[in-house]
Amino acid sequence: MREARVIALAGVLQACRLVRDIATTGRTDATSARSSLDSVFRFDADSAADVFGGLGGVRLGLETLLDQFENDRRDLTLTQLVVGVLRLERKLANRPAMLRELRSGIESIQRQVDHLGVAHASVQARLAELYVATLSQLRPRVVVHGNPLQLSDAQKVEQIRALLLAGVRAAVLWRQVGGSQLRLLFRRREYAMLARGLLTRSTLDSG
Repeated sequence: MREARVIALAGVLQACRLVRDIATTGRTDATSARSSLDSVFRFDADSAADVFGGLGGVRLGLETLLDQFENDRRDLTLTQLVVGVLRLERKLANRPAMLRELRSGIESIQRQVDHLGVAHASVQARLAELYVATLSQLRPRVVVHGNPLQLSDAQKVEQIRALLLAGVRAAVLWRQVGGSQLRLLFRRREYAMLARGLLTRSTLDSG
């Protein structure tokens, strides 16, 4: 379960890292983005790693976790995003009707994913619409800071919202495997050690 918590937390960090990159530069790692978006549609995976299509699917998240937990000059903007996503998931947990609406919406989008792939702009647009109709209604909202040029681009905003949905999906997994703010506060060193081992395994698996 400890490894599952680290994988889930890395999933949250990965989605938030991708959001931050798009918001600031307009670019992001396409492979990692695809893995995060794919995770939204995996309701019944056998393990935490399978939610992301294997450890390789959350590699960027594991690297980001190490940067944030072992670096004295951690990225505060990223930290704020992660905290916002975790809080949003807590609000969602108390809204069973919204949870059902999200699942129904995701299942309807699955048909489009089957035809076009999760990276297609129209799929991300529908995920963004679902985010606006559901999670965006909860308070406090997740606030994304970045370059005004990127944040005024409608397609970039859709990508950001789709990835925030992926971040909340990872946060749901985090809670399901026993993650909590208390664990996060007191087990940072342990999580970093486990993340390093998982990162090594993902490298070996891909090799």
